[in-house]
Amino acid sequence: MHSGPTLLVVLFSAIILIVFLIVKVRVHAFLALTAASFVVGIGSGMPLAQMASSYEKGVGGTLGFLATIIGLGGILGKMLEESGGAERIAQTLLSTLGKERASWAMMLVGFIAGIPVFFEVGFVLLIPLIYVVAKETRINLLYLGVPLAVSLMAVHCMLPPHPAAMAITGLLGADVGKVIVYGLIIALPTAIIAGPLWIKLVCKSEAPDTQEAFLDEHCVDSATRDLPGLGLTLLTILLPLLLMVGKSFAAGLPHDSGLFSIVSFLGTPLIALSIAVVFAYWALGLRRGLSMPDLLAHTQKSFPPLASILLIIGAGGAFNGILVDSGVGNALSGSLTQLNMNPIVLAWLVAGLMHFAVGSATVAMISAAGMVMPMLSAHPTVSKEIICIAIGAGAIGWTHVTDSAFWVVKEYLGVSLAEALKKFTSATVLASLIALGLTLLLSQFV
Repeated sequence: MHSGPTLLVVLFSAIILIVFLIVKVRVHAFLALTAASFVVGIGSGMPLAQMASSYEKGVGGTLGFLATIIGLGGILGKMLEESGGAERIAQTLLSTLGKERASWAMMLVGFIAGIPVFFEVGFVLLIPLIYVVAKETRINLLYLGVPLAVSLMAVHCMLPPHPAAMAITGLLGADVGKVIVYGLIIALPTAIIAGPLWIKLVCKSEAPDTQEAFLDEHCVDSATRDLPGLGLTLLTILLPLLLMVGKSFAAGLPHDSGLFSIVSFLGTPLIALSIAVVFAYWALGLRRGLSMPDLLAHTQKSFPPLASILLIIGAGGAFNGILVDSGVGNALSGSLTQLNMNPIVLAWLVAGLMHFAVGSATVAMISAAGMVMPMLSAHPTVSKEIICIAIGAGAIGWTHVTDSAFWVVKEYLGVSLAEALKKFTSATVLASLIALGLTLLLSQFV
């Protein structure tokens, strides 16, 4: 093995390679992370057999925990999408809050409906409703779309069972229930401030002259369909969170009691999501007249989009494993410890820089967890759950031209590149800073 400074050069070379392959060469993140893993292994002097073993162990150890959970989460999100559950939540909030507070309604819709669905899916799913509201009220699309997008991004980065949040929770050995509670505490005020409050400051609510023509082209009046009830929809979304949080609260019960065993079992992420999927099949499917072949079709459609995420997370786990086994992680830990930087700020900064560079919040979070993890032993008093939230907070920011989420928002809102950068990218940077401040504040109490 090489000296500490040499190992750091190897690490930074690997990070530069990741950025170059993803941004310039347009290589898939899975292949970029795999290449970086081998660069770290070879550059650090690892024996080839050990390097291959570490890669396999990293992939298996990470996906062994996550593959089933991500699959179940995908089914849950697809059931919400196909049943119209997200549309039901949006319509209820809009009718309750009124069209004049539509930006607040869309922020809340994104926060609730975004729990089981991915960012792009949630935004595309809800954009027709934004078109209808904007056409009826002549409200600026940015005024509605940015709060929705920021809310979806905050939930995507900070709340399990989203894949990246779940992955770093497992990698850092944090408690899933606590991460959910802390994530809710941080994400909601973040979404409020960087969503409806921010857009009110930087954007006029009146629609520009060009918006009417855009809506005439994109707004299609869809036929009214039978939507599920609000109560059952909310229960379907929140059920796995309630079960997993319940397990954390049950820690105070006697560990030899039957109640503790039952609550702990039900709150295991695999079991909690399995129960939620079965409930979703009934509440959003069978109860509303769907057949088992219909449910099978929805289930099969939920899996293909997950393949890319699983491969990225698996390669991220391999990258982390080689960092540890090669000694690069310890060298990085020693260097970071000498900086005397708050580990929460450091975790946030690393995730933010990685997201800015590679344009993927998932890659940023997985990479940041691997780089921060070796340092945690030097800060035993810092909550692992808080570090998870700090990484998620960092990954929210700098959603710009390297991120597919940026282009989804820009194109569906029909705005210029400059407008998207000014209104949406700036909102994600603000959200990241607010989330960091709230995380630092929360760390004083947990």
